[in-house]
Amino acid sequence: MNEVIKNIMARRSIRKYEDRPVEKELLEEVVRAGTYAPSGMNKQSPIILVVTKKETRNHLSKINAKIMNTDTDPFYGAPVVMVVLADKNNPTHVYDGSLVMENMMLAATSLGLGTCWIHRAKEMFETEEGKEILKEAGIMGEYEGIANCIIGYPKEEGTLHERKENYIYKIEE
Repeated sequence: MNEVIKNIMARRSIRKYEDRPVEKELLEEVVRAGTYAPSGMNKQSPIILVVTKKETRNHLSKINAKIMNTDTDPFYGAPVVMVVLADKNNPTHVYDGSLVMENMMLAATSLGLGTCWIHRAKEMFETEEGKEILKEAGIMGEYEGIANCIIGYPKEEGTLHERKENYIYKIEE
């Protein structure tokens, strides 16, 4: 089987991570893969905020947890959070950002890293705290949070779920 297809089929949502940092070189490969995602009319509306600073990572976790009305870590202990945001003035920004997320998750899988798509990025960066984090990172403009991609070394395998019936329909000759 083709290596790309193997990675697609091997990718799982990981919710338990080892307590160790991810090498900068691997993170750079993952981010670079994200920048090669297709985008509507090649506008490249998304941007990626890579957070490895523990204090900021924990702050983002608290903002996300507050939105979820919980006191647990919605980032499951992953040491890295890559936030995908996109220019909300672009009509395809949500789709563009989603494609960036998928590219990064597949690249991470191919490098032996685990990922999980974490929601509430939109709400996180609508808060004053979230806006302040963007400002601190030098991000200006009208960006909407698309998703948080948590990354780290998996502590355990993700679950393989059966594919649903009636997933594929065809109109053939």
